[in-house]
Amino acid sequence: MAATNSELITFGDWTLRVRSSQSEHPRLLVLIHGWTGDENSMWVFTRALSKDYWMIAPRALYPGEPSGFSWRPHQPDTFSWPSFEMLKPAAEALIRLIDEYSASVKLDALQFDLMGFSQGAAMVNVMGMLYPHRVGKMGVLAGFVPSGLEELITQKPLAGKTIFVAHGSQDQTVPVDRARDSIKLLEQAGAQVTYCEDEVGHKLGINCLRALENYLSTPIG
Repeated sequence: MAATNSELITFGDWTLRVRSSQSEHPRLLVLIHGWTGDENSMWVFTRALSKDYWMIAPRALYPGEPSGFSWRPHQPDTFSWPSFEMLKPAAEALIRLIDEYSASVKLDALQFDLMGFSQGAAMVNVMGMLYPHRVGKMGVLAGFVPSGLEELITQKPLAGKTIFVAHGSQDQTVPVDRARDSIKLLEQAGAQVTYCEDEVGHKLGINCLRALENYLSTPIG
């Protein structure tokens, strides 16, 4: 469901849904959808978030199968967890989009926050480790840490960051054990993890939604 006070725009090669902010000092929140999602998918999580947030939800650049969009190219007749190398080109494109879009609307995005679901949550983890000086808060919803980040993790790029992770104990798409293993990797990368687990499937439960809203409303530092 798209936010009613948002607008759909085209920016370069991207399709975005945007909710601007009238705040004197808005903060950018980037919403990263999951596999087969689109620019409308993430707004269900934003209803109670601060009006100080300027939000953008980009549509991923690759077609998904059987529908929607993906943050990595489709690989016919295969199903595999996307690795760091598969997602890195999209992460590099996304940071360019953030810089170019924020400059076009005169928005200070030297540091911004991220929230992603499933494959989009994996993208949040990749972005945080590639651009730790740019990323503030990280909401990792029903996601995982992709393989291939081992060398980056040893450099502790997430030191000083508090990351919010939410997962469903009944998730059949991204098993909860994968999420728990990912928390260990985030902690090895230096992060302090706030973890919420609800008895739901591949979605966000009401308790974790409230915890996410609380996390995003708390000032950094």
